[in-house]
Amino acid sequence: MQLSILINAYACSPNMGSEPGMAWNWCINLAKHSELHIITEGEFKEKIETALPTLPQGKNMHFYYNPVSDEIRKMCWNQGDWRFYKYYKQWQWKTYEMAKDIIAKQKIDIIHQLNMIGFREPGYLWKIENKPFVWGPVDAKEKFPTVYLQGASLKDQLFMHLKNFITGIQLKHDKRIRKTAKKASIIVSASSESQKSFKKFFNINSPLLNETGCYPQTKPLSDKKGKKELDLLWVGKLDFRKQLALAIKTLAQLNNKKIKLHIVGGGDATAYQQLAQSLSVDAQCIWHGSISHDAVQKIMQQSDIFFFTSVAEGTPHVVLEAISNNLPVVCFDTCGQGDSINEKVGIKIPLSTPKQSVHDFVEKISYLYQNKEVLQELASNCKQRQEELSWENKAKQMVALYNQILNGK
Repeated sequence: MQLSILINAYACSPNMGSEPGMAWNWCINLAKHSELHIITEGEFKEKIETALPTLPQGKNMHFYYNPVSDEIRKMCWNQGDWRFYKYYKQWQWKTYEMAKDIIAKQKIDIIHQLNMIGFREPGYLWKIENKPFVWGPVDAKEKFPTVYLQGASLKDQLFMHLKNFITGIQLKHDKRIRKTAKKASIIVSASSESQKSFKKFFNINSPLLNETGCYPQTKPLSDKKGKKELDLLWVGKLDFRKQLALAIKTLAQLNNKKIKLHIVGGGDATAYQQLAQSLSVDAQCIWHGSISHDAVQKIMQQSDIFFFTSVAEGTPHVVLEAISNNLPVVCFDTCGQGDSINEKVGIKIPLSTPKQSVHDFVEKISYLYQNKEVLQELASNCKQRQEELSWENKAKQMVALYNQILNGK
């Protein structure tokens, strides 16, 4: 018998990345197995209503809109605008009232708080009695690794230290977060770090299910073993969290003119270009700027290694795209990329210090440069990893958790 799930997804939209795309992909894949009643904010209503009739499972998706003003929407997407939380809390209360009304009219088996994935605002759906409550995937990382704040502006440094302090206070003492965690039938963690937080602060064993997935691609596998050069690809916003400076310093210490670093992303590149010049690797850096999604895919197919240096993420979709393009990944063993990349499709290094990280990255990339057959094997394993990380697989795992709750296991 098909389950009926009430989902709270503040941001949900087709054809988008980030939180809206993540929630949409969860919903369209869960709807293949369940009947969904989805409460969302109204910003993307037109996109949703246009997409639904095109989906075979669209008949299983019933949307309810709880819109906010354009001003609040701007606050939401302006990361670091803490004013948003006041209005987001109000939105969650109204959603709770709407949910009670839906439950009075519809048969609902499970209530699911899906997104936004941050732990700070768990909403109020947990207050509804006699309905199992699922929360997650939740991102509850304890702290930003402040040793990697080198080169960040004073404003950014102060912001991250303050955010770390507030995160610690909330994980330890926030009453509503603690009540939500206590009431939840299952909390799903978005990363291994979140799992550790729920164990440390709430003594809860939380299953791991990264918040984003991929759609397996059947792209041809290029034989690059005979290539003399090594093309590294770095993609991301030019922001201190992404640690582009580490990639440029790694390139300099590799001291190999046959290795090129392709840099894709929007933002002010001036300081990074000056760094490359000061380290005499400016001729090895190719700056692509902000380019189309299709153009990124093309560069991925031509590259040899996806060099992902970010230290603060959820589960970055761009890493899954690299796997979809049979592109091995070198990254930190942290956040969602640490869970998505295993030894079959890439190489990870631990968080340490910027200086040690450059040393570790140099060691790993040198090894792959000298062992092209290893690189080719990592590339050939990407197809299998895509299947494991697919949206279809993730939806099946979530439905299995629903059934586990209802069967009392």
